[in-house]
Amino acid sequence: MAKGNDNDRYIQSRGKAGGWEVIKEQHERASAVTRTKQEALDRGRDIVRNAGGGELRIKDRHGKLIDSDTIKPGRESQKRDTR
Repeated sequence: MAKGNDNDRYIQSRGKAGGWEVIKEQHERASAVTRTKQEALDRGRDIVRNAGGGELRIKDRHGKLIDSDTIKPGRESQKRDTR
């Protein structure tokens, strides 16, 4: 995996362990673990915003990248990406 912005985070399922996690690229330990995907999205946005802005990349339950969201002070609008 190519190294991105140090502030970027991924939202991904914890699989059989249950719940969702916010994880930094190429790190073993999660930045946050939550019960629901929405809680992980909210916490991930806070983490990225507090780190100075970046990308929040969202994976589905199977690990496939399904969306990304630029968090201010990123260079995109506040409107969520619709890819």
